[in-house]
Amino acid sequence: MKALLLVVTFITLSSCFMFTEQKSRPEAASAPAKSFYDFKMKAIDGKEIDFKKYKGKKLLIVNTASKCGFTKQYEALEQLHEKYGDKVVILGFPANNFGGQEPGSNGEIQEFCKKNYGVKFQMFEKISVTGEDQHPLYQWLSKKDLNGWNDQAPSWNFCKYLINENGELVKFYPSKVEPLDKDLLSAIGA
Repeated sequence: MKALLLVVTFITLSSCFMFTEQKSRPEAASAPAKSFYDFKMKAIDGKEIDFKKYKGKKLLIVNTASKCGFTKQYEALEQLHEKYGDKVVILGFPANNFGGQEPGSNGEIQEFCKKNYGVKFQMFEKISVTGEDQHPLYQWLSKKDLNGWNDQAPSWNFCKYLINENGELVKFYPSKVEPLDKDLLSAIGA
């Protein structure tokens, strides 16, 4: 019985750590089925944003939450925005997919971000980033037949996707990778 419990524990722990690796676009990845620039989404204030406006810029896409152990990353994301906004544009997407950690309305989320972290980077309205109701943007980010190589969906809040100047997904960072991590800074050319 103890041996079985040990095997089950090992398998469970192994499964947990499998999603924590960083992934990068392979050199020979196929072209995505749809362009990142084809998306239009509503900002947290309700105004529609056409992603064509981001052509020629590196982008860091982050699924966020206000009541998570990683919520403090808002501060580092804002620092990244302020210090390296000329190298990368940060796009935040609140989501309530993990542990109910983003229960607020768009207005409440916007106020929380401004009041607690002084967030000025672009935030969007709350969406679903995984599951049956996964938003089409996150389908594109996490299905290799759409983005050309990556099949990693967010495993928790504050997962990060790096898009290059050509609108190609080039890297996935799990939640534990801080916004000011040296690998991430190197990838944006900071």
